[in-house]
Amino acid sequence: MEFLVTMTTQVPDGVTEAEVDEVRGREAAHSRELAAAGQLLRLWRPPLQPGEWRTFGLFEADDADQLELVLSGMPLRIWRHDDVMPLTPHPNNPVSPTPLSAAATEYFAVFKLTVPDDAPPALVEERTAGEASRTRELAADGKLIRLWRRADGPALGLWQADSPDELKAILESLPLAPWLDTQTIPLTPHPSDPGRQAA
Repeated sequence: MEFLVTMTTQVPDGVTEAEVDEVRGREAAHSRELAAAGQLLRLWRPPLQPGEWRTFGLFEADDADQLELVLSGMPLRIWRHDDVMPLTPHPNNPVSPTPLSAAATEYFAVFKLTVPDDAPPALVEERTAGEASRTRELAADGKLIRLWRRADGPALGLWQADSPDELKAILESLPLAPWLDTQTIPLTPHPSDPGRQAA
């Protein structure tokens, strides 16, 4: 089972820069061990405010208890709060892995679908089928990397595009776009991201 973990670190007052560097060094080494064991799949940095220290991590674990064991063993956990979001595969998730592009920016897109009450069933069926076809095309074009369902209902997509405008055009091309409330989050590379290191 996969989990998206938002990891927010706040270093207490009085901790020296040398102590922070030492813990961060151990964190990087431990992240490599977790990646080798198949427990840490990806790491990203979201947009940050000055002084903010936050990371998105994609983890693999049998269940929430096993994930907690993994997270509690990470050196930065002494200063960190973790928010865990269980993920399940979306029916339109790409069948084959989408290669990462070194030049592109990755984005999360959160989709909340609201079908109008007066939408004809035939139109709903047509757009749903078109959505599945279009996501396959976008995966083949190297734009859609992964697609999940979040535990709280909305879908979560991992995309890559050359610019925000390209991503906007991609998302607007989805047949269900008129019924989607979409939030996008640009991601920047994390130095310990095993996905980028393997690419």
